[in-house]
Amino acid sequence: MDWFAYEKKARENGYKTICGIDEAGRGPLAGPVVCAAVIMPLDKESIIEGVNDSKQLTPKVREELYDKIINKAISYSVSYIDEKIIDKINILNATKEGMLKCVNNLAVIPDILLIDAVKLKTEIPQENIIHGDELSYSIAAASILAKVSRDRYMEEMDKSFPQYNFKQHKGYATKEHISKLKEFGCCNIHRRSFIKHFISDDGVAL
Repeated sequence: MDWFAYEKKARENGYKTICGIDEAGRGPLAGPVVCAAVIMPLDKESIIEGVNDSKQLTPKVREELYDKIINKAISYSVSYIDEKIIDKINILNATKEGMLKCVNNLAVIPDILLIDAVKLKTEIPQENIIHGDELSYSIAAASILAKVSRDRYMEEMDKSFPQYNFKQHKGYATKEHISKLKEFGCCNIHRRSFIKHFISDDGVAL
């Protein structure tokens, strides 16, 4: 597989500043969806070895790559869209909002966006790539920024809500998390629209 096929195609079409975009946390029962946009240098000397879809990497490797990515990036941005907005506008729209916020916060305006699956309302040209984090170096780099940022956030939330063990499952619907929900009810960072099968309208476990 050519890890840079989409970047090469973009360059052949005249685009020079290529931005990868991805998110982490669309599925969890708690916490924000975190989006990241990053413009990476693509000359041979600047390529970071080991960059891959964040889901394929261990937490330790993701942390190491995170530091390398932010140090090498031409520009990057990370945004957090919290559970209250997710409940209000749904997870897809919250993800789009977060991605657009990232693009708008970049210090450099990109020529083209390579996005993992989602289509954004923007005048900047874009290519929407299914499983883009497995096919594009730029999107994979963004996926690492998003995943590490979200994991760190959930580890901080574990200090405020230790009864749920967020540091372990990061808010995903694991057997342990669902058991804790049923035992303790919901907390401030739970997505009410995601947990309605486990929790009543007043936040009490069913």
